[in-house]
Amino acid sequence: MVGLQYSACLNSYFTASKHSLPSALKLWLPFTPTASSVPFSLSQVEKPSTGSPRLRYSSTAVAEDFSKEEQRPKKQLRSPDLVALEYRELNLPRRTSEDLGHVRIRQHVNPLSSSFSMPVEAPEWNCVFKDPTLPLMVDIGSGSGRFLLWLAKNKSGFGNYLGLEIRQKLVKRAESWVKELELDNVHFLFANASVSFNNLISSYPGPLATVSILCPDPHFKKRHHKRRVVQKPLVNCIVDNLTPGGKVFMQSDVLEVALDMRNMFDEKLDVLQDVSMVDPNMSCDDDGWLMENPMGIRTEREIHAVYEGTKIYRRVYLKLVN
Repeated sequence: MVGLQYSACLNSYFTASKHSLPSALKLWLPFTPTASSVPFSLSQVEKPSTGSPRLRYSSTAVAEDFSKEEQRPKKQLRSPDLVALEYRELNLPRRTSEDLGHVRIRQHVNPLSSSFSMPVEAPEWNCVFKDPTLPLMVDIGSGSGRFLLWLAKNKSGFGNYLGLEIRQKLVKRAESWVKELELDNVHFLFANASVSFNNLISSYPGPLATVSILCPDPHFKKRHHKRRVVQKPLVNCIVDNLTPGGKVFMQSDVLEVALDMRNMFDEKLDVLQDVSMVDPNMSCDDDGWLMENPMGIRTEREIHAVYEGTKIYRRVYLKLVN
């Protein structure tokens, strides 16, 4: 009993004086004292000639400390933590290779810049995909690439996945992750989709089955609306290359941008159809926006937006079969 009281006194002293208790001593102590387990007041600790001031520590003080600890707010998950949780099964390395260095993301890029005006050459498809004759999904504005990597790993039976991204460092990092995960059905290209889409997809041996445009840069200023990725020429290229029965999945967390994209694709309703009209499982709200993400995984931007309480506006189009 004396030993227990002594250990409680010693632990309480280190707590009160804000000194760290040596780890070896922590192992020796039989328990961590609580307010109920210290039914006595510690005797006054005399101040050494060169030490800390004397102090008195009682069971009341111990109880107050525990009460403060219980009242301290729990650490809440931030949106980057939620992204990490959503994509945890990919187990992507935190560090990239030395040649990439730290990947700083430039949020806004001008696609009308002369540096992005030339279409990129199509790769040797049999070098980037194990079977280039399989159906292809193209994600326009693939960002970090996590979205496509998850699909390539978890829905490999669909076919191949191609990410088009205008920020080169993100493409390099995504490709390094492809190698890390040893995937042979996903590839990322540094390309401006507005000028390279037709050149790339027309050379692909297999059918274009799905195109996704998810939370593209909104370019809020009116004079910058022409920089938005969804313009009539790109819509025409997508519809022309899409195989009958193929789908276009578009979404945004900005209503103005979502309506802009929706209006452009609605102009093609002679060859496209809102998928909710033929699939009863696709439930929509009163304004015709899909209630749920049909892909099985959310993009990073979608996770951030939902965390901030923003609504996501989604729509899926199906190309009619002649």
